[in-house]
Amino acid sequence: MTGTDRSGVRYEKKEHVAYVTLDRPDVLNAMDLRMHQELATVWDDVEADDDVRLAILTGAGDRAFSVGQDLRERALLDREGVPPSTFGSRGQPGWPRLTERFTLSKPVMARVDGYALGGGFELALACDLIIASDRAVFALPEATLGLVPGAGGAFRLARQLPLKVAMGYLLTGARMTAQEALRFGLVNEVVTSEKLDETVAAWTKAVLRSAPLAVRAVKEAVMRSVDMPLEDAFSTSFPWEQRRRHSVDAVEGPRAFAEKRPPVWQGR
Repeated sequence: MTGTDRSGVRYEKKEHVAYVTLDRPDVLNAMDLRMHQELATVWDDVEADDDVRLAILTGAGDRAFSVGQDLRERALLDREGVPPSTFGSRGQPGWPRLTERFTLSKPVMARVDGYALGGGFELALACDLIIASDRAVFALPEATLGLVPGAGGAFRLARQLPLKVAMGYLLTGARMTAQEALRFGLVNEVVTSEKLDETVAAWTKAVLRSAPLAVRAVKEAVMRSVDMPLEDAFSTSFPWEQRRRHSVDAVEGPRAFAEKRPPVWQGR
């Protein structure tokens, strides 16, 4: 295992998986500017390291995934005359943040236990998979604080839920239980907290069974085409698909099937 300890983020890699932990449990993993700077270097490394096939994002402790922006820091910045933030993080520390890394080709799984509020919920919404414990709670309370869900919450929730349902949560800051999130299709699975790590491990194993270039090609095609007319999607060239198509793994998969053996992926 390789690992890096940072002031607000723990980052380690093991067996093709990058484990990213928001590590400020004393403040429910609220995210300050330094944490955003650290996360930027983490996501750069996840993308650059071809040995990494999947990233798992979680929060330290058992009380929260993250409660979002560190509002005490925001209040201090306000007193110092720093302009208020708005939609997006361009020009701020850590840009582009995960919520705006539209070309990140590796899948990211959120492991959510406890509160995922504000920017924490927005981080989870930006992930490709969400596995939650039954005590997870989701909300975007920004409007009740005179703010907006500027890290994509307003945009992603309205795309991932029926519009009236999304507006209800966005305009009131109402909290959503894990079971409600599952019913809406916002999370992939909800289990007891005792089974959360076991379930995340099972999902991890399932993803790693797939060819790494195929995974990247599928993610790219889905994320780039989701708002396209279907005819345009079929005629679009996707770079990761071109790499997969001409890879040794594209030959290995059918060959392994024909030979009745597990495939050996090389990622090239």
